Amino acid sequence: MADAGRSWATNSAMNRAILAIALPAMLTNVATALFGLADMWVIGQLGDAAAQGGVEVGARLLLALLTIFNFLRSSTVALTAQAAGRGDEPAQAEVLVRALAVALAIGALLLAAMPLVVPFGLQLLGAHGATAELARAYVDIRYWSGLPWLFNAVLTGWLIGRRRVRAVLGVEVAANLAHVALDVALVLGLGLGVAGVAAATLASETGKLIALAAIAWREEPAKRAVAVARQPRTWSLAALGGLLRLNRDLFARTVLLMGAVMLLTRSGAEQGAVVLAANAIIYQLFMLSALMLDGFESAAQVLCGEALGARDRRRFTRLVRALLAWGGAAALLITLAYAAVGAQLAASFSTAPAVIAEVRAHLGWMVLLPVAGVASFVLDGVFIGSSWTRAMLQTMAVALVGYVALLWLGRPLGNHGLWLAYALFFLLRAAGQLTLLPGLVRRSFLPRV
Repeated sequence: MADAGRSWATNSAMNRAILAIALPAMLTNVATALFGLADMWVIGQLGDAAAQGGVEVGARLLLALLTIFNFLRSSTVALTAQAAGRGDEPAQAEVLVRALAVALAIGALLLAAMPLVVPFGLQLLGAHGATAELARAYVDIRYWSGLPWLFNAVLTGWLIGRRRVRAVLGVEVAANLAHVALDVALVLGLGLGVAGVAAATLASETGKLIALAAIAWREEPAKRAVAVARQPRTWSLAALGGLLRLNRDLFARTVLLMGAVMLLTRSGAEQGAVVLAANAIIYQLFMLSALMLDGFESAAQVLCGEALGARDRRRFTRLVRALLAWGGAAALLITLAYAAVGAQLAASFSTAPAVIAEVRAHLGWMVLLPVAGVASFVLDGVFIGSSWTRAMLQTMAVALVGYVALLWLGRPLGNHGLWLAYALFFLLRAAGQLTLLPGLVRRSFLPRV
């Protein structure tokens, strides 16, 4: 009985720890999703498919460009959580300083490459005519939000790694409320159209950076940042090498993931402006569900990273099972909600009858995708928190090959074939991760000699 009581208490504490991170992270991610949803809703009120397609193409280009650097957040969460598991505050300060330096270097390179990246990216996405012109107008403004976005990724990851998820949530909510207000004022109030949508994003991203920096600066390890930056060991090849190897794998994995998203966008663009606009709405609502489920990915990154840092294999394996169970339950609830109100929700994002009809014809995929993707989302968090980034990259590469093959095989099915391939892509990723998981756990928790 005593053992059963201890086991219940342990499981109860673990579930509370998961939800204490996952729920605020979920709300934070929902607030983040408001960026894309607000943009799509506001521009949709103009009833112009070309403008809606232009924002979709421009946003997809910048999403692809910046999300490949999302390793800044993921690696910062993992390394900070592992240092926290060891009780090492100086190491947490070093993680912050190194990650900010990498973000600054990447931002400088992106700004220098802007004259080449923008025209190439728009051409790659297959936009043409009025859609291409409006996409270019959008990107020319929003591109300047890249550097604040990179710094925000680092600061968000560092605060989450220290379990300051509620503080991050507060900033995200405030920034997104400001973004929605600016969207409405600039687009519907001042009539700035696509340029107004881009300017709203630039302003809100900059405001978020100021708020996150103020919160991080009050954390004890961050107060050591200036001193740590002056220490030679912070910039030693060994210290930088570990960070860069982790970031290299995460970067390559994210490139592959965004390649899959760009294939989705390009395949939709090839079918015309109406299909492109409809797919943009379906994708934005899928991203809303994915960002909610990513709350459990964030919990996995932090808690599995802490367990690995503490060398506690039993806690680690219990966490993986519990995270998959909670994620699966949340995915089922989202799927049921989309089945009930998805049609009405999707229809509110456009006033163009042809776009609404196209969305309704493919609504089933929006309902299915949360369940199809949840295991891969949670396992991403487990792999990142454990620094198993090379294995995650390998599973992503195999899944992408399968996805490309499925896109080709599904061409006779039209847009349904496109969404079928995308759903199976997530299942392939999860299958690969589950196959490698037992061996990775055994190797990572071998006794140290």
